[in-house]
Amino acid sequence: MKGFKEKTFADRLQEAADARKAALERFRARPAADDPEVVKRREERLAIAAAREARAAERRAAKEAEAVARAEREAVERAEREARERREAIEKLIRGSAEAAERKDARDARYAARKARQKKK
Repeated sequence: MKGFKEKTFADRLQEAADARKAALERFRARPAADDPEVVKRREERLAIAAAREARAAERRAAKEAEAVARAEREAVERAEREARERREAIEKLIRGSAEAAERKDARDARYAARKARQKKK
């Protein structure tokens, strides 16, 4: 088996020069900016970007519409909940006062019965 041969400085310089030359040739081989094929690809990319932007705008509009609808729904639900809570509070107050009146009537009846028993004696 042959031994490994290290590259000399001249070899490395030649490879670098060849690489620069190949890059320059690739650059020169590229079509010009006014080439019909380049113009066509650029227009296609612009059309794709415009379509993408239109879809994004539609999504944003849909999200905004959904947010508005959600806010309206939440406002209606909040108003219904507050009305229900107010109604329940009023009903509780009425029940409480009715129960208090019943307790007072029962207490008055016991008092009257006790007084009646005391009068009999």
